[in-house]
Amino acid sequence: MDELEKLVKQGFQLLSEGEYSQALSRFDKAIKADPKNAEAYFGKAEAGMLVPKVSVDEVLALYKKAVELDSKNPYYLTSMGAFCIDIGRFNEAESAYNKAAELDPDNAPYYYAEFGVEYFRKAPEVMEQFLDDKTKEIIAKKALKYLMKSIGLDEEKARKLLAQA
Repeated sequence: MDELEKLVKQGFQLLSEGEYSQALSRFDKAIKADPKNAEAYFGKAEAGMLVPKVSVDEVLALYKKAVELDSKNPYYLTSMGAFCIDIGRFNEAESAYNKAAELDPDNAPYYYAEFGVEYFRKAPEVMEQFLDDKTKEIIAKKALKYLMKSIGLDEEKARKLLAQA
């Protein structure tokens, strides 16, 4: 195992042990050793989320760099998408989940469902000051669109099924 692999492995080990600052340091060293290592950027983003001194924008930039360096990795995209939902950047989250679904069609239903559920749970919190009945309806419609997509239903099929119920 070379030094770079060792640093990345140590970083993830420290992350799993809750030693976020130390993990951050290992991932930093790995990035310095190889600025094109997507896994190191991803690890630093994961650790950075849990270290108060690391800004939201910095964490997002780290996720974006990991995705840029390994654009075929759906896990990086869904992790970035989940982070975007947490910080209320729903358009970026939606884009990340859709890209993951495109890259990994076998698991697309799970990505669509995750986005639909998490968006439905988080959007009302983030949009609390604007939360009237119309906004609630818009949120529910978008979430429902993704949940239906996750099980292969379009609006017309869903209406027919509901009418039969």
